Amino acid sequence: METQLPTTAHAEWSQQQKLWSTLTLVLIFFASATVTVAYLSHVSVSPDSQTATAATISDSFSAISLTAESAFVVDLTTNGILYARNPDAQLPLASLTKVPMALVVSEVLTPESIITVPEHNTPDGAPVRLPTGLQLRVDDLLDFSLVASSNEGSDILSNAAHPELSRKYPEADRNATTLWRMNDLAKHLGLTQTYFLNIHGLDVSTTQAGAYGSARDMARLFAYAASTSPWVFEHTSRDTLSITALDGTVITAKNTDDALSAIPGLILGKTGFTDLAGGNLAVVFEVGPAHPIVAVVLHSTADGRFKDMKELVAAVQAAIAERQY
Repeated sequence: METQLPTTAHAEWSQQQKLWSTLTLVLIFFASATVTVAYLSHVSVSPDSQTATAATISDSFSAISLTAESAFVVDLTTNGILYARNPDAQLPLASLTKVPMALVVSEVLTPESIITVPEHNTPDGAPVRLPTGLQLRVDDLLDFSLVASSNEGSDILSNAAHPELSRKYPEADRNATTLWRMNDLAKHLGLTQTYFLNIHGLDVSTTQAGAYGSARDMARLFAYAASTSPWVFEHTSRDTLSITALDGTVITAKNTDDALSAIPGLILGKTGFTDLAGGNLAVVFEVGPAHPIVAVVLHSTADGRFKDMKELVAAVQAAIAERQY
């Protein structure tokens, strides 16, 4: 006997199918002069599948024990949900917020555009790493902000993008155009549990986070980011990064993702940590040629998020090797 979805649920499901089916991507990776081409296509994640777990699909996930309160893993070539733990719980996002920030900024700032660093304070009180007057290319500043998870870089990018975003979106909040567009993007992507209160994800107070969302929403967002703006995120797979200002000043960054070595074919990765969020980590990676996977863990611990992700990645690899799905 076939169970019919309620009309509203069916409509939402159809809308999400249409959205995910548009996420088609050619991703280029260079490793020992070999080019790997991957496609994210026909991805759909049902809102009614939140109780599904990988154990029902693959024995490889049955022994997993995560610290994270929420996790979600999707095979983007088959639309299969490989693992789900509280995927629709609305939780603080911390620096996962920098991914939509980067998407929004890159709408109006070209990679080769030059930003002159204005006089500024860091939003988190950290030492200034980008001195006033330094001139940097947009793509370098994006790389630095994402790889080092720099709140300072994120603020500079957001402010630089403000005039052009205001022109592109005249209906936007005049005082916070980048933030407005981030929320507008979340709405258009159907991220029903996601909203942003600032552009970097820092906690607003001891009781209010700077951004909220679900693991399912983050899976959709990260798949979209990888599919539409690969140049923005290509260096998130690097362990260290050096950027050079126009005057020759070199600034180095260490990747905040301690799980890098355990993630094959990383396309996009972003960490997040605040007191309210705990440890977050979301990645898009290739488990094999043209076989992308998205995995998200939310509200783990500073170290637990890396352990959690390594377990999920290993389970995906085992399932593929054993052809369990």
